[in-house]
Amino acid sequence: MFIRIIMMKSLSAKLLLSNSRSIPASPRLKLFKPVVFTAFLLLLYILTHLTSCKKDPYTLGLSLLPPTDTLTVKTSDTATIIAYSVIQDSIRSDKTSTNMLGSLYDPVFGLTTASFCTQFLLSSEGTDFGINPVLDSVVLMLKYNSLYGDSNALQRVRVYELDEDISLDSAYYSNHQIKYYNTLLADQTFKPNLKDSISIFGTKVLPHLRINLSKHTNYFGNKILYCPPDALLSNKNFTRFLKGLYIESSPVNSGGALLSFNMNSVLTALVVFFHNQDASGKLVDSLGYSFSINSYCARINTFDHNHYNEASPELKGQVLNNDTSLGKNMLYLQGLAGVKIKIRLPFIQDYGKSKRIALNNATLILKNFETDTILSPPPQLTIVQEDSLGKIYFLIDNSEGVNYLGGTYHASDKSYRFRITRHIQQIILNKSRNNDLYLLVNNPASNVLTPNRVIGTGTNPEPPAISSDRLQLQLIYTKLY
Repeated sequence: MFIRIIMMKSLSAKLLLSNSRSIPASPRLKLFKPVVFTAFLLLLYILTHLTSCKKDPYTLGLSLLPPTDTLTVKTSDTATIIAYSVIQDSIRSDKTSTNMLGSLYDPVFGLTTASFCTQFLLSSEGTDFGINPVLDSVVLMLKYNSLYGDSNALQRVRVYELDEDISLDSAYYSNHQIKYYNTLLADQTFKPNLKDSISIFGTKVLPHLRINLSKHTNYFGNKILYCPPDALLSNKNFTRFLKGLYIESSPVNSGGALLSFNMNSVLTALVVFFHNQDASGKLVDSLGYSFSINSYCARINTFDHNHYNEASPELKGQVLNNDTSLGKNMLYLQGLAGVKIKIRLPFIQDYGKSKRIALNNATLILKNFETDTILSPPPQLTIVQEDSLGKIYFLIDNSEGVNYLGGTYHASDKSYRFRITRHIQQIILNKSRNNDLYLLVNNPASNVLTPNRVIGTGTNPEPPAISSDRLQLQLIYTKLY
């Protein structure tokens, strides 16, 4: 069944013809020809009705049309939707503007732990550490960006030397198994502090995490100070010699948080403090050399959800036991390669078979079921489609931009709204396959990592009092006769 667009007869033409025959000439109206006067009356009529707040904008002027020209605007929110939550396999986690670290225990989603590895580069090629350098300390600095969860919870991280070559030109995903040497460089417990500045040699700088990599052993610092001279000639040589660092978070037992670090900040760096001798053999005051960690460094973020063993029974039922019927009551979404919502519209292509329609608007609405908590919902969701081969595509409506497509969170009614009119129209016209749709927290085309999660109302929830908040597709269409 295809949609036919019927051209409306010209309303103004009909009125002009009838009025030109029925309005007699008048001396007082001699400056107005019949056509001009008729147009003036028509304009006055339209303006009068536009100023009326009680009129439906879709019905303006319908009383002037003959019955054969009437177009009836209808709305519907009863389209059949099958939806349920499934585990997201992985997401692209290299070339991100931030990196995630930390562990969070969520009473609904269970345990999530984030770790990452990164290269560090020479701040100037051809570096020379001088005569007989002696290590003082090695400090890894990470500039705080944001926190999701409990800011008072303690976090524990361990740091190791990377044992695999990683490349800026390669693609890496969040389920990558990072290889590292067993020598422990740091084992540090800390409470995140994103507010208070830090004093370094008497100078206050913005809040950042400092991890001492020489507290347990001097091995790593001495490896840098006494590396072969050719390794310091270029970053290409240096990253072959020292591949990078692996920063691993330890799982929490309760509470916790996921921390985001700005990897392009000057306060994200690896600093080696040392002293050496001058030509006469005299010791020189302590020196510092800063290795850069920035957008030119290859990095990989990994996320572990512990197979959702600690998740709530309702969430386990959907994502582990594949009970799709549970999606009628609740739907779950989680960032960092966590959980996504799968949506099917099994009968939407048949919608226009019993009647000829022109689709005006199609809006998919997901409501947040939860009240406000410290685990706030994502500020933005993404909608994609997946074909039978598992390939991901953006909807055609995505080309109109986020202001058209939507997906931002509306706190006023706790909703996410997606305008997918063109996508649904193409399905009804048999110009596009009715592929499965997915709602995601992390946009596949974005380099931003979002840890937030949301619990949404399902397609047919209990109790009935919240049925109006169900996941629904609202259609506005015109019936054609």
